Amino acid sequence: MNNIKVILNNKKDIEVEKGTPLYKIIENNYKENKESIILGKVNDEIKELNTKIEKECIFEPIEITESIGMKTYVRTLQFILIKSVLDLYPEAKITIEHSISKGIFGEIHKNKPLCEEDIIKIKNRMKEIIYNNICINKVSKSKEEAIKIFNEYGMEDKVRLLKHLNNDKVWLYELENRFDYFYGPMAYFTGIITLFDLVYYKPGFILRYPTEENPKELPQFIEHKKLAKIFYETEKWGRILDVADVGALNDKVENNDIIDIIRVAEALHEKKIAYIADMINEKKDVKIVLIAGPSSSGKTTFARRLGIQLRVNGLKPISISLDDYFVDRELTPKDENGNYDFESIYALDLKLFNENLRDLLEGNEVEIPSFNFKKGKREWINHKIHLPKNGILVIEGIHGLNEMLTSYIPKQNKFKIYISALTQLNLDNHNRIATTDVRRIRRIVRDSLFRGCTAEETLEMWPSIKRGEEKNIFVFQENADVMFNSTLVYELCILKNYALKELRKVSKKSSVYYEAIRLRSFLNFFKDVNPEYVPENSILREFIGESCFYKK
Repeated sequence: MNNIKVILNNKKDIEVEKGTPLYKIIENNYKENKESIILGKVNDEIKELNTKIEKECIFEPIEITESIGMKTYVRTLQFILIKSVLDLYPEAKITIEHSISKGIFGEIHKNKPLCEEDIIKIKNRMKEIIYNNICINKVSKSKEEAIKIFNEYGMEDKVRLLKHLNNDKVWLYELENRFDYFYGPMAYFTGIITLFDLVYYKPGFILRYPTEENPKELPQFIEHKKLAKIFYETEKWGRILDVADVGALNDKVENNDIIDIIRVAEALHEKKIAYIADMINEKKDVKIVLIAGPSSSGKTTFARRLGIQLRVNGLKPISISLDDYFVDRELTPKDENGNYDFESIYALDLKLFNENLRDLLEGNEVEIPSFNFKKGKREWINHKIHLPKNGILVIEGIHGLNEMLTSYIPKQNKFKIYISALTQLNLDNHNRIATTDVRRIRRIVRDSLFRGCTAEETLEMWPSIKRGEEKNIFVFQENADVMFNSTLVYELCILKNYALKELRKVSKKSSVYYEAIRLRSFLNFFKDVNPEYVPENSILREFIGESCFYKK
Protein backbone atom coordinates (compact mmCIF):
# COMPACT_ATOMS: atom_id res chain seq x y z
CA MET A 1 0.00 0.00 0.00
CA ASN A 2 1.38 3.42 -1.03
CA ASN A 3 0.41 5.87 1.71
CA ILE A 4 0.72 9.67 1.53
CA LYS A 5 0.93 12.18 4.36
CA VAL A 6 -1.81 14.87 4.39
CA ILE A 7 -1.65 17.80 6.79
CA LEU A 8 -5.17 18.97 7.62
CA ASN A 9 -5.99 22.60 8.38
CA ASN A 10 -6.69 21.67 11.99
CA LYS A 11 -2.99 20.72 12.22
CA LYS A 12 -3.80 17.04 12.37
CA ASP A 13 -1.60 14.80 10.22
CA ILE A 14 -3.15 11.79 8.53
CA GLU A 15 -2.03 9.14 6.09
CA VAL A 16 -4.16 8.18 3.11
CA GLU A 17 -3.72 5.80 0.25
CA LYS A 18 -2.41 7.40 -2.92
CA GLY A 19 -5.36 8.26 -5.20
CA THR A 20 -7.81 8.92 -2.33
CA PRO A 21 -10.43 11.50 -3.39
CA LEU A 22 -10.93 14.61 -1.25
CA TYR A 23 -14.51 13.71 -0.34
CA LYS A 24 -13.21 10.61 1.47
CA ILE A 25 -10.89 12.77 3.57
CA ILE A 26 -13.87 14.97 4.49
CA GLU A 27 -16.08 11.97 5.36
CA ASN A 28 -13.43 10.57 7.70
CA ASN A 29 -12.06 13.74 9.28
CA TYR A 30 -14.70 16.49 9.19
CA LYS A 31 -17.81 14.72 10.44
CA GLU A 32 -19.18 17.73 12.34
CA ASN A 33 -19.36 20.07 9.34
CA LYS A 34 -19.06 17.77 6.33
CA GLU A 35 -22.53 18.80 5.05
CA SER A 36 -21.33 22.37 4.43
CA ILE A 37 -17.95 21.54 2.81
CA ILE A 38 -18.26 21.94 -0.95
CA LEU A 39 -14.67 22.40 -2.21
CA GLY A 40 -11.14 22.02 -0.90
CA LYS A 41 -7.75 23.67 -1.05
CA VAL A 42 -4.76 21.43 -1.77
CA ASN A 43 -1.48 23.28 -1.23
CA ASP A 44 -3.51 26.52 -1.55
CA GLU A 45 -5.05 25.50 -4.90
CA ILE A 46 -8.85 25.25 -5.07
CA LYS A 47 -9.99 21.75 -6.03
CA GLU A 48 -13.30 19.99 -6.50
CA LEU A 49 -13.98 17.14 -4.11
CA ASN A 50 -13.51 14.37 -6.67
CA THR A 51 -9.82 15.40 -6.95
CA LYS A 52 -7.49 12.54 -6.01
CA ILE A 53 -4.51 13.02 -3.69
CA GLU A 54 -1.34 11.95 -5.49
CA LYS A 55 1.40 13.42 -3.29
CA GLU A 56 2.00 14.86 0.18
CA CYS A 57 -0.01 18.03 0.70
CA ILE A 58 -1.77 20.46 3.00
CA PHE A 59 -5.56 20.25 2.85
CA GLU A 60 -8.09 22.89 3.86
CA PRO A 61 -11.88 22.55 3.38
CA ILE A 62 -13.97 25.29 1.77
CA GLU A 63 -17.48 25.72 3.17
CA ILE A 64 -20.55 27.42 1.73
CA THR A 65 -19.98 30.24 4.22
CA GLU A 66 -17.16 31.44 1.93
CA SER A 67 -17.85 33.41 -1.24
CA ILE A 68 -16.45 30.80 -3.64
CA GLY A 69 -18.25 28.08 -1.71
CA MET A 70 -21.65 29.76 -2.05
CA LYS A 71 -21.02 30.48 -5.75
CA THR A 72 -20.37 26.74 -6.20
CA TYR A 73 -23.54 25.90 -4.23
CA VAL A 74 -25.64 28.14 -6.52
CA ARG A 75 -23.99 26.79 -9.67
CA THR A 76 -24.74 23.22 -8.56
CA LEU A 77 -28.33 24.19 -7.79
CA GLN A 78 -28.67 25.66 -11.28
CA PHE A 79 -27.43 22.42 -12.85
CA ILE A 80 -29.98 20.44 -10.82
CA LEU A 81 -32.71 22.85 -11.99
CA ILE A 82 -31.67 22.51 -15.64
CA LYS A 83 -31.55 18.69 -15.40
CA SER A 84 -34.98 18.60 -13.72
CA VAL A 85 -36.60 20.83 -16.36
CA LEU A 86 -35.19 18.76 -19.22
CA ASP A 87 -36.23 15.49 -17.54
CA LEU A 88 -39.82 16.75 -17.50
CA TYR A 89 -39.85 18.86 -20.67
CA PRO A 90 -37.14 17.58 -23.05
CA GLU A 91 -37.97 20.20 -25.69
CA ALA A 92 -37.60 23.14 -23.29
CA LYS A 93 -34.95 25.86 -23.37
CA ILE A 94 -33.85 27.26 -19.99
CA THR A 95 -32.31 30.71 -19.63
CA ILE A 96 -30.66 31.83 -16.38
CA GLU A 97 -30.96 35.59 -16.69
CA HIS A 98 -30.26 37.91 -13.76
CA SER A 99 -30.24 38.29 -9.99
CA ILE A 100 -33.25 39.75 -8.22
CA SER A 101 -34.08 39.89 -4.50
CA LYS A 102 -31.25 37.55 -3.41
CA GLY A 103 -32.28 35.03 -6.05
CA ILE A 104 -31.95 34.36 -9.77
CA PHE A 105 -34.66 35.04 -12.32
CA GLY A 106 -34.88 32.80 -15.36
CA GLU A 107 -37.29 31.60 -18.01
CA ILE A 108 -38.35 28.22 -19.35
CA HIS A 109 -39.41 28.29 -22.98
CA LYS A 110 -41.49 25.28 -23.96
CA ASN A 111 -44.49 24.28 -26.08
CA LYS A 112 -47.01 25.40 -23.46
CA PRO A 113 -46.37 28.59 -21.43
CA LEU A 114 -44.86 28.04 -18.01
CA CYS A 115 -47.36 27.93 -15.13
CA GLU A 116 -47.34 27.37 -11.37
CA GLU A 117 -48.16 23.68 -11.78
CA ASP A 118 -45.01 23.25 -13.90
CA ILE A 119 -42.93 24.92 -11.19
CA ILE A 120 -44.26 22.49 -8.56
CA LYS A 121 -43.33 19.50 -10.77
CA ILE A 122 -39.85 20.89 -11.41
CA LYS A 123 -39.27 21.62 -7.73
CA ASN A 124 -40.30 18.08 -6.77
CA ARG A 125 -37.95 16.60 -9.38
CA MET A 126 -35.13 18.78 -8.00
CA LYS A 127 -35.81 17.49 -4.48
CA GLU A 128 -35.67 13.92 -5.80
CA ILE A 129 -32.27 14.50 -7.44
CA ILE A 130 -30.95 16.12 -4.26
CA TYR A 131 -32.34 13.35 -2.00
CA ASN A 132 -30.65 10.67 -4.12
CA ASN A 133 -27.29 12.43 -3.62
CA ILE A 134 -26.20 11.77 -7.18
CA CYS A 135 -22.57 12.17 -8.24
CA ILE A 136 -21.77 15.05 -10.63
CA ASN A 137 -18.87 13.98 -12.84
CA LYS A 138 -16.32 16.28 -14.43
CA VAL A 139 -15.45 15.01 -17.91
CA SER A 140 -12.76 16.17 -20.33
CA LYS A 141 -13.87 16.44 -23.96
CA SER A 142 -12.22 17.82 -27.07
CA LYS A 143 -13.75 21.10 -28.19
CA GLU A 144 -15.13 19.32 -31.26
CA GLU A 145 -16.78 16.62 -29.12
CA ALA A 146 -18.33 19.23 -26.83
CA ILE A 147 -19.67 21.23 -29.79
CA LYS A 148 -21.16 18.03 -31.22
CA ILE A 149 -22.93 17.28 -27.92
CA PHE A 150 -24.46 20.75 -27.72
CA ASN A 151 -25.42 20.73 -31.38
CA GLU A 152 -27.34 17.51 -30.68
CA TYR A 153 -28.98 19.22 -27.69
CA GLY A 154 -29.93 22.18 -29.91
CA MET A 155 -28.01 24.55 -27.64
CA GLU A 156 -26.75 27.09 -30.17
CA ASP A 157 -25.66 29.48 -27.40
CA LYS A 158 -23.09 26.99 -26.07
CA VAL A 159 -21.90 26.17 -29.58
CA ARG A 160 -21.30 29.89 -30.22
CA LEU A 161 -19.40 30.27 -26.95
CA LEU A 162 -17.18 27.20 -27.37
CA LYS A 163 -16.45 27.99 -31.01
CA HIS A 164 -14.46 31.06 -29.95
CA LEU A 165 -12.48 29.34 -27.17
CA ASN A 166 -8.78 28.88 -27.84
CA ASN A 167 -8.58 25.65 -25.81
CA ASP A 168 -8.50 22.26 -27.54
CA LYS A 169 -9.98 20.58 -24.44
CA VAL A 170 -13.16 21.49 -22.59
CA TRP A 171 -14.32 20.35 -19.14
CA LEU A 172 -18.00 19.39 -19.06
CA TYR A 173 -20.14 18.33 -16.11
CA GLU A 174 -22.36 15.26 -16.31
CA LEU A 175 -25.41 14.51 -14.18
CA GLU A 176 -27.28 11.28 -15.00
CA ASN A 177 -26.09 11.37 -18.63
CA ARG A 178 -26.94 15.07 -19.12
CA PHE A 179 -23.87 17.11 -20.08
CA ASP A 180 -23.50 20.84 -19.56
CA TYR A 181 -20.77 23.45 -19.60
CA PHE A 182 -20.36 25.70 -16.57
CA TYR A 183 -17.95 28.48 -15.83
CA GLY A 184 -16.57 27.72 -12.36
CA PRO A 185 -16.29 24.71 -10.01
CA MET A 186 -19.14 22.34 -9.19
CA ALA A 187 -20.05 20.28 -6.12
CA TYR A 188 -19.37 16.56 -6.41
CA PHE A 189 -22.70 15.36 -4.97
CA THR A 190 -26.19 16.81 -5.40
CA GLY A 191 -26.89 16.18 -1.70
CA ILE A 192 -24.84 19.25 -0.74
CA ILE A 193 -27.96 21.30 -1.58
CA THR A 194 -29.85 21.44 1.69
CA LEU A 195 -31.86 24.62 1.21
CA PHE A 196 -33.50 26.22 -1.84
CA ASP A 197 -36.82 27.31 -3.25
CA LEU A 198 -38.27 27.65 -6.72
CA VAL A 199 -41.17 30.05 -7.19
CA TYR A 200 -43.25 31.09 -10.17
CA TYR A 201 -42.56 34.69 -11.19
CA LYS A 202 -44.35 35.52 -14.42
CA PRO A 203 -43.24 34.87 -17.12
CA GLY A 204 -40.52 32.71 -15.53
CA PHE A 205 -39.22 31.66 -12.13
CA ILE A 206 -37.01 32.79 -9.27
CA LEU A 207 -34.50 30.29 -7.94
CA ARG A 208 -33.87 31.11 -4.28
CA TYR A 209 -30.94 30.06 -2.11
CA PRO A 210 -29.26 31.07 1.18
CA THR A 211 -26.41 33.55 1.53
CA GLU A 212 -22.88 32.88 2.70
CA GLU A 213 -23.60 35.08 5.73
CA ASN A 214 -26.61 32.96 6.72
CA PRO A 215 -26.48 29.55 4.99
CA LYS A 216 -29.27 28.04 7.12
CA GLU A 217 -32.08 30.40 6.08
CA LEU A 218 -33.48 31.73 2.83
CA PRO A 219 -33.37 35.53 2.80
CA GLN A 220 -36.65 37.42 2.86
CA PHE A 221 -38.12 37.84 -0.61
CA ILE A 222 -38.69 41.49 -1.46
CA GLU A 223 -40.32 42.23 -4.79
CA HIS A 224 -38.46 44.79 -6.90
CA LYS A 225 -40.96 45.76 -9.60
CA LYS A 226 -38.96 48.71 -10.96
CA LEU A 227 -35.76 46.70 -11.10
CA ALA A 228 -37.55 43.86 -12.89
CA LYS A 229 -38.89 46.39 -15.41
CA ILE A 230 -35.40 47.72 -16.20
CA PHE A 231 -34.16 44.16 -16.75
CA TYR A 232 -36.96 43.63 -19.29
CA GLU A 233 -35.91 46.85 -21.02
CA THR A 234 -32.34 45.56 -21.10
CA GLU A 235 -33.53 42.29 -22.63
CA LYS A 236 -35.30 44.32 -25.32
CA TRP A 237 -32.07 46.23 -26.03
CA GLY A 238 -30.29 42.89 -26.47
CA ARG A 239 -32.84 41.86 -29.11
CA ILE A 240 -32.43 45.20 -30.91
CA LEU A 241 -28.67 44.66 -31.00
CA ASP A 242 -29.06 40.97 -31.90
CA VAL A 243 -26.58 40.08 -29.16
CA ALA A 244 -28.04 37.48 -26.81
CA ASP A 245 -24.79 36.15 -25.35
CA VAL A 246 -21.01 36.42 -25.48
CA GLY A 247 -20.76 34.01 -28.40
CA ALA A 248 -23.07 36.24 -30.45
CA LEU A 249 -21.03 39.30 -29.44
CA ASN A 250 -17.80 37.58 -30.50
CA ASP A 251 -19.43 36.76 -33.84
CA LYS A 252 -20.10 40.49 -34.31
CA VAL A 253 -16.45 41.28 -33.56
CA GLU A 254 -15.20 38.57 -35.90
CA ASN A 255 -17.52 39.74 -38.70
CA ASN A 256 -16.49 43.42 -38.29
CA ASP A 257 -19.99 44.42 -37.20
CA ILE A 258 -18.87 45.73 -33.81
CA ILE A 259 -18.71 49.41 -34.83
CA ASP A 260 -22.42 49.35 -35.67
CA ILE A 261 -23.13 47.59 -32.36
CA ILE A 262 -21.24 50.34 -30.51
CA ARG A 263 -23.18 53.08 -32.32
CA VAL A 264 -26.58 51.52 -31.64
CA ALA A 265 -25.73 50.71 -27.98
CA GLU A 266 -24.65 54.30 -27.39
CA ALA A 267 -27.74 55.59 -29.19
CA LEU A 268 -29.96 53.49 -26.88
CA HIS A 269 -28.25 55.16 -23.91
CA GLU A 270 -28.74 58.62 -25.38
CA LYS A 271 -32.39 57.97 -26.19
CA LYS A 272 -33.07 56.81 -22.61
CA ILE A 273 -31.25 59.83 -21.15
CA ALA A 274 -33.31 62.14 -23.38
CA TYR A 275 -36.47 60.34 -22.25
CA ILE A 276 -35.54 60.90 -18.60
CA ALA A 277 -34.88 64.60 -19.30
CA ASP A 278 -38.33 64.84 -20.91
CA MET A 279 -39.91 63.20 -17.84
CA ILE A 280 -38.25 65.78 -15.60
CA ASN A 281 -39.30 68.66 -17.84
CA GLU A 282 -42.93 67.52 -17.80
CA LYS A 283 -42.98 67.65 -13.97
CA LYS A 284 -43.06 71.44 -13.62
CA ASP A 285 -42.65 71.36 -9.82
CA VAL A 286 -39.34 69.45 -9.99
CA LYS A 287 -36.37 71.62 -9.03
CA ILE A 288 -33.95 68.97 -7.72
CA VAL A 289 -32.68 65.87 -9.57
CA LEU A 290 -31.02 63.28 -7.33
CA ILE A 291 -28.81 60.62 -8.95
CA ALA A 292 -27.70 57.58 -6.94
CA GLY A 293 -26.16 54.23 -7.70
CA PRO A 294 -23.49 51.78 -6.59
CA SER A 295 -19.76 52.08 -7.23
CA SER A 296 -18.62 52.29 -10.87
CA SER A 297 -22.11 52.82 -12.27
CA GLY A 298 -21.01 55.84 -14.32
CA LYS A 299 -22.97 58.36 -12.24
CA THR A 300 -20.73 61.32 -13.07
CA THR A 301 -20.85 60.94 -16.86
CA PHE A 302 -24.56 60.17 -16.72
CA ALA A 303 -25.13 63.42 -14.78
CA ARG A 304 -23.21 65.40 -17.43
CA ARG A 305 -25.13 63.82 -20.31
CA LEU A 306 -28.44 64.33 -18.52
CA GLY A 307 -27.47 67.97 -18.02
CA ILE A 308 -27.10 68.40 -21.78
CA GLN A 309 -30.54 66.90 -22.41
CA LEU A 310 -32.06 69.11 -19.71
CA ARG A 311 -30.61 72.13 -21.53
CA VAL A 312 -32.22 70.88 -24.76
CA ASN A 313 -35.52 71.20 -22.86
CA GLY A 314 -34.74 74.79 -21.91
CA LEU A 315 -33.63 74.04 -18.35
CA LYS A 316 -30.39 75.22 -16.78
CA PRO A 317 -28.76 72.43 -14.70
CA ILE A 318 -26.66 73.50 -11.71
CA SER A 319 -24.55 70.82 -10.03
CA ILE A 320 -23.99 70.45 -6.31
CA SER A 321 -21.49 67.94 -4.95
CA LEU A 322 -22.47 66.07 -1.80
CA ASP A 323 -18.75 65.68 -1.04
CA ASP A 324 -18.65 69.37 -0.06
CA TYR A 325 -21.12 68.67 2.76
CA PHE A 326 -18.95 66.21 4.67
CA VAL A 327 -18.68 67.05 8.34
CA ASP A 328 -15.19 67.76 9.68
CA ARG A 329 -13.15 64.58 9.98
CA GLU A 330 -13.29 64.33 13.78
CA LEU A 331 -17.12 64.49 13.65
CA THR A 332 -17.40 61.63 11.16
CA PRO A 333 -19.26 58.60 12.57
CA LYS A 334 -17.36 55.34 13.02
CA ASP A 335 -18.23 51.80 12.02
CA GLU A 336 -18.29 48.69 14.19
CA ASN A 337 -14.50 48.36 13.83
CA GLY A 338 -13.83 51.89 15.02
CA ASN A 339 -12.95 53.20 11.54
CA TYR A 340 -14.41 56.36 10.02
CA ASP A 341 -17.56 55.48 8.08
CA PHE A 342 -17.49 57.97 5.21
CA GLU A 343 -20.40 56.20 3.51
CA SER A 344 -22.77 56.81 6.42
CA ILE A 345 -25.43 59.39 5.68
CA TYR A 346 -24.43 60.99 9.00
CA ALA A 347 -21.00 61.75 7.53
CA LEU A 348 -22.86 64.59 5.78
CA ASP A 349 -24.09 67.82 7.35
CA LEU A 350 -27.75 67.11 6.59
CA LYS A 351 -29.05 70.22 8.33
CA LEU A 352 -26.82 72.62 6.36
CA PHE A 353 -27.47 70.77 3.10
CA ASN A 354 -31.25 70.96 3.49
CA GLU A 355 -31.14 74.61 4.56
CA ASN A 356 -29.06 75.45 1.46
CA LEU A 357 -31.47 73.60 -0.81
CA ARG A 358 -34.49 75.31 0.74
CA ASP A 359 -32.89 78.75 0.40
CA LEU A 360 -32.04 78.06 -3.24
CA LEU A 361 -35.62 76.99 -4.01
CA GLU A 362 -36.85 80.22 -2.42
CA GLY A 363 -34.70 82.21 -4.85
CA ASN A 364 -31.94 83.19 -2.44
CA GLU A 365 -28.22 83.25 -3.19
CA VAL A 366 -26.35 80.62 -1.16
CA GLU A 367 -22.69 80.18 -0.29
CA ILE A 368 -21.74 76.53 -0.77
CA PRO A 369 -18.98 75.03 1.41
CA SER A 370 -15.91 73.31 -0.07
CA PHE A 371 -14.44 70.30 1.67
CA ASN A 372 -10.66 70.06 1.89
CA PHE A 373 -9.94 66.32 1.87
CA LYS A 374 -6.28 66.74 2.75
CA LYS A 375 -7.11 68.70 5.90
CA GLY A 376 -10.36 66.87 6.60
CA LYS A 377 -12.03 70.24 7.12
CA ARG A 378 -14.81 72.32 5.59
CA GLU A 379 -13.69 75.60 4.01
CA TRP A 380 -15.56 78.68 2.80
CA ILE A 381 -14.09 80.12 -0.41
CA ASN A 382 -16.89 82.45 -1.50
CA HIS A 383 -18.51 79.82 -3.74
CA LYS A 384 -21.96 81.35 -4.21
CA ILE A 385 -24.80 80.08 -6.39
CA HIS A 386 -28.42 80.91 -7.05
CA LEU A 387 -31.17 79.12 -8.92
CA PRO A 388 -32.54 81.03 -11.91
CA LYS A 389 -36.18 80.75 -12.97
CA ASN A 390 -35.37 77.92 -15.42
CA GLY A 391 -32.73 76.37 -13.13
CA ILE A 392 -32.69 72.83 -11.81
CA LEU A 393 -30.29 71.39 -9.24
CA VAL A 394 -28.50 68.15 -10.18
CA ILE A 395 -27.08 66.26 -7.19
CA GLU A 396 -25.16 63.02 -7.54
CA GLY A 397 -24.20 60.76 -4.63
CA ILE A 398 -24.83 57.43 -2.96
CA HIS A 399 -27.57 58.73 -0.64
CA GLY A 400 -29.70 60.39 -3.32
CA LEU A 401 -32.59 57.91 -2.97
CA ASN A 402 -32.70 58.11 0.82
CA GLU A 403 -35.48 60.50 1.81
CA MET A 404 -33.47 61.46 4.89
CA LEU A 405 -30.95 63.28 2.66
CA THR A 406 -33.53 65.86 1.56
CA SER A 407 -36.08 65.62 4.36
CA TYR A 408 -36.75 69.40 4.37
CA ILE A 409 -37.73 69.43 0.68
CA PRO A 410 -41.29 68.58 -0.48
CA LYS A 411 -41.46 65.37 -2.55
CA GLN A 412 -43.04 67.11 -5.55
CA ASN A 413 -39.88 69.21 -5.93
CA LYS A 414 -37.62 66.13 -6.28
CA PHE A 415 -36.93 63.62 -9.04
CA LYS A 416 -34.88 60.53 -8.14
CA ILE A 417 -32.81 58.45 -10.55
CA TYR A 418 -31.22 55.08 -9.81
CA ILE A 419 -28.30 54.15 -12.06
CA SER A 420 -26.45 50.84 -12.10
CA ALA A 421 -24.50 48.65 -14.48
CA LEU A 422 -27.00 45.79 -14.85
CA THR A 423 -25.78 42.82 -16.85
CA GLN A 424 -26.96 42.98 -20.43
CA LEU A 425 -25.72 39.63 -21.73
CA ASN A 426 -24.60 36.24 -20.39
CA LEU A 427 -21.85 33.83 -21.38
CA ASP A 428 -24.59 31.46 -22.54
CA ASN A 429 -28.11 30.53 -21.44
CA HIS A 430 -26.85 28.72 -18.33
CA ASN A 431 -23.93 30.96 -17.29
CA ARG A 432 -24.87 34.46 -16.22
CA ILE A 433 -22.52 37.40 -15.88
CA ALA A 434 -22.92 38.94 -12.43
CA THR A 435 -23.66 42.66 -12.34
CA THR A 436 -21.03 43.03 -9.63
CA ASP A 437 -18.39 41.53 -11.95
CA VAL A 438 -18.98 44.24 -14.55
CA ARG A 439 -18.71 47.01 -11.94
CA ARG A 440 -15.69 45.34 -10.33
CA ILE A 441 -13.84 45.26 -13.66
CA ARG A 442 -14.80 48.87 -14.40
CA ARG A 443 -13.38 49.92 -11.04
CA ILE A 444 -10.16 47.91 -11.43
CA VAL A 445 -9.51 49.70 -14.73
CA ARG A 446 -10.36 53.19 -13.43
CA ASP A 447 -8.48 52.75 -10.16
CA SER A 448 -5.33 51.57 -11.94
CA LEU A 449 -5.41 54.28 -14.62
CA PHE A 450 -6.39 57.31 -12.56
CA ARG A 451 -6.20 56.61 -8.84
CA GLY A 452 -2.88 54.81 -8.40
CA CYS A 453 -4.66 51.78 -6.95
CA THR A 454 -3.71 48.21 -7.86
CA ALA A 455 -6.19 45.49 -8.82
CA GLU A 456 -5.28 43.70 -5.59
CA GLU A 457 -6.18 46.77 -3.52
CA THR A 458 -9.46 47.24 -5.39
CA LEU A 459 -10.46 43.60 -4.89
CA GLU A 460 -9.53 43.75 -1.21
CA MET A 461 -11.76 46.83 -0.78
CA TRP A 462 -14.71 45.30 -2.60
CA PRO A 463 -16.36 43.49 0.36
CA SER A 464 -16.43 46.79 2.26
CA ILE A 465 -17.81 48.60 -0.80
CA LYS A 466 -20.47 45.91 -1.16
CA ARG A 467 -21.53 46.22 2.50
CA GLY A 468 -21.88 49.99 2.08
CA GLU A 469 -24.00 49.53 -1.04
CA GLU A 470 -26.30 47.03 0.68
CA LYS A 471 -26.80 49.42 3.56
CA ASN A 472 -27.01 52.78 1.76
CA ILE A 473 -28.16 52.19 -1.83
CA PHE A 474 -29.88 48.91 -2.69
CA VAL A 475 -32.47 49.21 0.08
CA PHE A 476 -33.67 52.48 -1.45
CA GLN A 477 -33.54 51.61 -5.17
CA GLU A 478 -37.31 51.13 -5.50
CA ASN A 479 -37.75 54.75 -4.31
CA ALA A 480 -36.44 55.96 -7.67
CA ASP A 481 -38.74 57.66 -10.15
CA VAL A 482 -36.79 56.06 -12.98
CA MET A 483 -33.90 53.61 -13.41
CA PHE A 484 -31.06 53.73 -15.91
CA ASN A 485 -28.90 50.76 -16.92
CA SER A 486 -25.41 52.05 -17.68
CA THR A 487 -23.99 48.75 -18.98
CA LEU A 488 -22.91 48.72 -22.61
CA VAL A 489 -23.16 45.36 -24.37
CA TYR A 490 -19.67 45.71 -25.87
CA GLU A 491 -17.80 47.14 -22.87
CA LEU A 492 -15.98 44.02 -21.66
CA CYS A 493 -14.37 43.71 -25.09
CA ILE A 494 -12.87 47.16 -24.41
CA LEU A 495 -12.07 46.75 -20.71
CA LYS A 496 -10.56 43.28 -21.14
CA ASN A 497 -6.92 44.16 -21.85
CA TYR A 498 -6.78 47.02 -19.33
CA ALA A 499 -8.09 44.71 -16.60
CA LEU A 500 -6.00 41.66 -17.53
CA LYS A 501 -2.81 43.72 -17.33
CA GLU A 502 -3.60 44.61 -13.71
CA LEU A 503 -5.08 41.26 -12.66
CA ARG A 504 -1.91 39.43 -13.76
CA LYS A 505 0.01 41.42 -11.13
CA VAL A 506 -1.94 39.88 -8.22
CA SER A 507 0.45 37.48 -6.46
CA LYS A 508 -0.34 33.90 -5.47
CA LYS A 509 0.10 34.86 -1.82
CA SER A 510 -2.69 37.45 -2.01
CA SER A 511 -6.03 36.82 -0.28
CA VAL A 512 -7.76 37.84 -3.54
CA TYR A 513 -5.60 35.71 -5.87
CA TYR A 514 -8.39 33.27 -6.78
CA GLU A 515 -10.81 36.11 -7.39
CA ALA A 516 -8.22 37.61 -9.78
CA ILE A 517 -7.84 34.23 -11.50
CA ARG A 518 -11.62 33.92 -11.85
CA LEU A 519 -11.93 37.36 -13.42
CA ARG A 520 -9.00 36.68 -15.76
CA SER A 521 -10.60 33.44 -16.91
CA PHE A 522 -13.95 35.18 -17.36
CA LEU A 523 -12.47 38.05 -19.44
CA ASN A 524 -10.77 35.62 -21.80
CA PHE A 525 -14.18 34.65 -23.19
CA PHE A 526 -14.34 38.09 -24.86
CA LYS A 527 -12.65 39.12 -28.09
CA ASP A 528 -10.67 42.38 -28.08
CA VAL A 529 -12.08 45.61 -29.51
CA ASN A 530 -10.03 48.75 -30.15
CA PRO A 531 -10.80 51.46 -27.52
CA GLU A 532 -10.62 54.10 -30.27
CA TYR A 533 -14.12 53.05 -31.32
CA VAL A 534 -15.61 54.26 -28.01
CA PRO A 535 -17.29 57.70 -28.43
CA GLU A 536 -15.80 60.51 -26.34
CA ASN A 537 -19.09 61.09 -24.47
CA SER A 538 -19.61 57.41 -23.62
CA ILE A 539 -20.08 56.36 -20.00
CA LEU A 540 -17.27 53.89 -20.69
CA ARG A 541 -14.85 56.82 -21.10
CA GLU A 542 -15.27 57.53 -17.37
CA PHE A 543 -13.25 54.35 -16.78
CA ILE A 544 -10.73 54.26 -19.64
CA GLY A 545 -10.14 58.01 -20.09
CA GLU A 546 -10.34 60.53 -22.94
CA SER A 547 -13.86 61.62 -22.02
CA CYS A 548 -15.00 64.91 -23.51
CA PHE A 549 -16.39 65.82 -20.08
CA TYR A 550 -13.02 65.71 -18.35
CA LYS A 551 -10.66 67.13 -20.96
CA LYS A 552 -8.82 70.24 -19.84
